[in-house]
Amino acid sequence: MERIWLKHYPAGVPADIDSGKYPSLVELLEESFKKFSDRKAFICMDKAISYRELDEMSVAMGAYLQGLGLAKGARVALMMPNVLQYPIAISAVLRAGYAVVNVNPLYTPRELEHQLKDSGAEVIIVLENFAHTVQQVVGHTQVKHVVIASMGDLLGFKGVIVNLVVRRLKKMVPAFSLPGAVPFNDALAAGRGKRFQKPVIGPDDVAFLQYTGGTTGVSKGATLLHRNVVANVLQNDAWLQPVMERPPHVDQLLIVCALPLYHIFALTCCFLLAVRAGGANLLIPNPRDIAGFIKELMKYQVNNFPAVNTLYNGLLHHPDFRKLDFSKLKVSNGGGMAVQRPVAEQWKQVTGCSIAEGYGLSETAPVLTCNLPTATEFTGTIGLPLPSTWLSIRDDDGNEVPLGQAGEICAKGPQVMAGYWNRPDETAKVMTADGFFRTGDIGVMAADGAVKIVDRKKDMILVSGFNVYPNEVEEVIAMHPGVLETAVIGLPDEKTGEVVKAFVVRKDPNLTPEDIIKHCHEQLTNYKVPKQIEFRTELPKTNVGKILRRELRDEKKKPAAAA
Repeated sequence: MERIWLKHYPAGVPADIDSGKYPSLVELLEESFKKFSDRKAFICMDKAISYRELDEMSVAMGAYLQGLGLAKGARVALMMPNVLQYPIAISAVLRAGYAVVNVNPLYTPRELEHQLKDSGAEVIIVLENFAHTVQQVVGHTQVKHVVIASMGDLLGFKGVIVNLVVRRLKKMVPAFSLPGAVPFNDALAAGRGKRFQKPVIGPDDVAFLQYTGGTTGVSKGATLLHRNVVANVLQNDAWLQPVMERPPHVDQLLIVCALPLYHIFALTCCFLLAVRAGGANLLIPNPRDIAGFIKELMKYQVNNFPAVNTLYNGLLHHPDFRKLDFSKLKVSNGGGMAVQRPVAEQWKQVTGCSIAEGYGLSETAPVLTCNLPTATEFTGTIGLPLPSTWLSIRDDDGNEVPLGQAGEICAKGPQVMAGYWNRPDETAKVMTADGFFRTGDIGVMAADGAVKIVDRKKDMILVSGFNVYPNEVEEVIAMHPGVLETAVIGLPDEKTGEVVKAFVVRKDPNLTPEDIIKHCHEQLTNYKVPKQIEFRTELPKTNVGKILRRELRDEKKKPAAAA
């Protein structure tokens, strides 16, 4: 098939990348460890570790893990927010020849037990503040070894300050040690006394098991091989080169890593991309603390700011955000959910930098498409496919639809996963006969190859035979100056099949349902206008900040709050 988008690539961006440049992620990491040894690699709460220190500590931790007698390819779970131990642990697991299982530290015991059992993880490294969850389930899993990390281990302080940082991440309980658990620093010390055995790791070895959010059923592990992740790092690196070469000049790239590293967006587009470029990651353990987040940003001139719409929006609504220095900001990448135009326009007004929205999934390591980072205006699309990526818009029968017509986005490229871990039946459901991955997202491709998402298949609302896409309605509602956040779902209706319902968080306490409906009538045809408005103080979100429409749909039988 013809890649019609290639003719619209900026100068310097290749049609394809050399996905075989590195046999594994380990070679990519170790190249940067040596090349940039004196540079800062990660910064967290004023404490920095250099590439040399990251090299030394990850070898020590890798030797410790090897000393546990794990077989090559064993799964090691990591359950931490963005703290300095995280990149050390990831690098150690990969270098030792094992696979990383990234775990959300806010998981309930039920969710954690499922992921540990499904992955077959034999080791878990967990921040002490979340060890109580591990304690409740570890006996029901294959986990044989537990390593407990403390923020104070590397930061040089403990107790009250650590709790202040993470108190809003989870209701705090006293930290404790699991029976037989080893402190992170003790594991490092033990590893320094052992000989590290460098394993042979190839492109088809498993690097990560990235579990899907479970929004469409049971959480499944996307099996990302070393070659998948290497390819996506190189694809993103190639895509960003034109903007990185433009003024303002920076001696070392500084990426804001507020998105959690256990999520594929931050893992690839913050951690690995920065390491590839010899840049530094500014780790933010708790981005929900907007005031504390802004205080950290005041200390630095950041160059790359990946975020989701809700995080951009939250920052923009804090009075201190406008005091920050954005003179060195070169790239703002939006992903994880649709970036709303009102948010993008306000971000550009305040920072002078347009949001380049991209698109991807855990199954694609993650990035498939992105807007040109050199663009000066928000496009409202997810941009063009990256180098070495093929995109096809298809109908329910798997046939490609004409340009301009909506269909399921299907993707092929070196970044696409090997399949779902131990679930060949689920893998078969998402792969086409000609090797394309079915994303489950509905999109439209324009003549230049740019794609616009219209929604998830399951989120589409059917009103009297007409398709209503929640993203469109949400964007219109978000344009109202009295609205802070919104989410739209469909509810059953005897007359029309479904009706549109909007959940709204008010910015203006005097905002009424009638105000919103009137505003929508001015922007939308009648069948798209919400028939029900419910005000909320907050909306349910994932830890990446993505609004969970599913939870709102599940609540539909509950009595509605006062509008």
